[in-house]
Amino acid sequence: MTPNTLQVFTDTRNSPAHQPDVGFELGWDYAHYGTVPPADHLHPLSPVRQGWEAGRDSFGRRTLQSTRFTRKWLQLRLNAWLRGRVFEGQQVNPTFLRQIDVAVCPVTREVLTYGTGELSDASVDRVFNDAAYAAGNLAVMSTRANSAKSAYGVDDAMAFVRQIEIGRLGQIDGLSAEHWARIAVLTSFATPMSHARTAKLPLLVLPPNRLRVLNPVQSLQVMLSLQFTRAGHARRCAALAGLMPSAEARHAFNAFMHTLLARRLAAGRIADAVAERHAVEDLWRDPLINQRWQRLALRLTADDCERIGRVAADRGLAGSGVRWLTADSATDGWALESAGYAVAQPCRSAVGRAPKPVDGQRNAFPVAGRPWGSLYEPVVTQTAIS
Repeated sequence: MTPNTLQVFTDTRNSPAHQPDVGFELGWDYAHYGTVPPADHLHPLSPVRQGWEAGRDSFGRRTLQSTRFTRKWLQLRLNAWLRGRVFEGQQVNPTFLRQIDVAVCPVTREVLTYGTGELSDASVDRVFNDAAYAAGNLAVMSTRANSAKSAYGVDDAMAFVRQIEIGRLGQIDGLSAEHWARIAVLTSFATPMSHARTAKLPLLVLPPNRLRVLNPVQSLQVMLSLQFTRAGHARRCAALAGLMPSAEARHAFNAFMHTLLARRLAAGRIADAVAERHAVEDLWRDPLINQRWQRLALRLTADDCERIGRVAADRGLAGSGVRWLTADSATDGWALESAGYAVAQPCRSAVGRAPKPVDGQRNAFPVAGRPWGSLYEPVVTQTAIS
């Protein structure tokens, strides 16, 4: 996948002025939840203002209850519209935003606040910048981390880590080398990468709830790392060893899992789910764990990782808090063919309720070679993986 393949649409073509129906629909939903749009969008010619007034005339006092999740949903849609980005509105709704909510930033590990105007406030980020606001590509983190991450990707974040360590800079954009390393790994989950390259990344951060892990070898890495967070791991590990494609791979698997278990036991008792996540992530600071993981991962192919993941899920070895998706459904609504930008639509009269926002063309894979296979998505009822 090359940048030139993805950068198709210009800012002018994707200006909000070319998508009045989306703005009208947004204003309508502001009215539906009894919420006033931002002042910048209350001038008479604004589609948001027109939709809001139409909605108020229609709903009157029969409005829905507004929560911080509905307000965040409206804010995200407004931001997407202003930037000409696709917002996938079927799956991404207030309920979805509640599901991905976390108490602690996955990057900085600071406790998140809400509505204070501080850098610790929770914000929602598109993890892969060349995709839409869509399910599987969104994660909650602090405003501090989100602002620093900006439009940077995996390579940028890794370069910042090296710059800080070599130059002893301390921080770049308010984040330390440790923070940028977590951003690199977090971003890599939703970024299609080669097997050999992805296999060398340490699991310095676990995928947050509902973030989709596109690279098969990382899917396996996450599944194996979480084996010791619940009872019955000895039986599961023996069964997983039997799924390895060769004797050499089984030997590498056993060496990796024994090392992982030893380091996990050395970490001691864990107080809660958040501490459990951090303990698993911190295991990957150990050079020996990384060395033995790479020895295993590089003896496997992407097809091997997909097969192991599918079979593990079918046999209940992957855990109840995950699901495996097909390639067609994993990036549904991501608008990869346009780098997440909305295609300009013909203007229509803003009379009555506008149609739903365009989701973009679906299931397009502008990636050379084979498409992705089974894909991993942590799905939990709480905000931490159980």
